[in-house]
Amino acid sequence: MRIIWSPLAVDRVSAIAEYIAHDNPTAAENWINTVFTKVEQLKSFPESGRIVPETNFQNIRELIYSNYRIIYRIEEKQISVLTVRHGKQILPVNEVLA
Repeated sequence: MRIIWSPLAVDRVSAIAEYIAHDNPTAAENWINTVFTKVEQLKSFPESGRIVPETNFQNIRELIYSNYRIIYRIEEKQISVLTVRHGKQILPVNEVLA
């Protein structure tokens, strides 16, 4: 299985890391590395994340890391990382169903 990152997900990871880096560049780098490591583990365990409650679709899932939700879609031969959001932010459903 391969991993595909949407432009939105890449933008969100960059923005979050930039925000963290204002106070602690090392923490930002560690955060990014952990996000990518967690996503890479989906190649072996694609259903390890929970179903996103806002959609209730079996193929749209999320990993929780710290205060963040890594939202992805399981497809036939790939995993698409759709977005990364802070857990307290409202998830616009169009970000994951588009």
